[in-house]
Amino acid sequence: MIYLLIAAILAGMAGYLGMRSVQHGRRSSWTVVWMLLSFVAQCAVLGVRGELRGQCPLGDIGEILVFLAWSMTIFYLLIGSTYRLSLLGVFSAPVVSLMLFIAAIPGMMEVSPEKAFDVEPWHETHAALSVLAYGALGLAAIAGVMFMVLNNKLKHHEMKSGLFMKLPPLSSITASMVRLTGVGTLVLSGGVFCGLLMPDKTSGGWAHLWAAVAVWFSYTLLLTIWQVRGMTPVRMAMSVVTLFAVSLVVFAVL
Repeated sequence: MIYLLIAAILAGMAGYLGMRSVQHGRRSSWTVVWMLLSFVAQCAVLGVRGELRGQCPLGDIGEILVFLAWSMTIFYLLIGSTYRLSLLGVFSAPVVSLMLFIAAIPGMMEVSPEKAFDVEPWHETHAALSVLAYGALGLAAIAGVMFMVLNNKLKHHEMKSGLFMKLPPLSSITASMVRLTGVGTLVLSGGVFCGLLMPDKTSGGWAHLWAAVAVWFSYTLLLTIWQVRGMTPVRMAMSVVTLFAVSLVVFAVL
């Protein structure tokens, strides 16, 4: 639990200090460092929970939230910072911190989970890849929100605020949003494939699998339209944000 709280606090510090820097017109150069430290603590949490369960730690809501936060963090560190989008951390850090704090609420994680000794590999891989994909897709949605914020400021000629001055160009945000959506869809493809190979599927397992197929098809169609037919960046941003929100609702009610 201590590692979980440390991870949540570090991510919160990344968002808070990053936003303070932006408000004062300075570059949030420490955001990546704080997020990296939070990532290390998140790895420690998942390592401990994995040892307790004897399998991929996705057995309760708390573990799913930590895994999703870990996924968003790793994709930000690998992709967001690479494309000079350090401010993506300012937007994503509060989301990661909130997920981790919710996971730390008593009752969200089983205190003494039953340890598994007979693990079905296709099911484990399906679950891990699906949640990993949602990290990339969630980060793409955050990039979409960044695009809409910047686009709105341009329309209203609000060009002197610290937020506007430090946001990357619209083209960079769009490129990162599309890349993250593509990576997330590719990883989700692996998750769907492994799900189809699971030997035993309960009715609930089938429902989650077909929901994952529907989400994969929606994102694939969106990327195809973007590449083949073309779409304005504004509509792409709105579609990415909407698809992610709808997919979360779908899985929440299953």
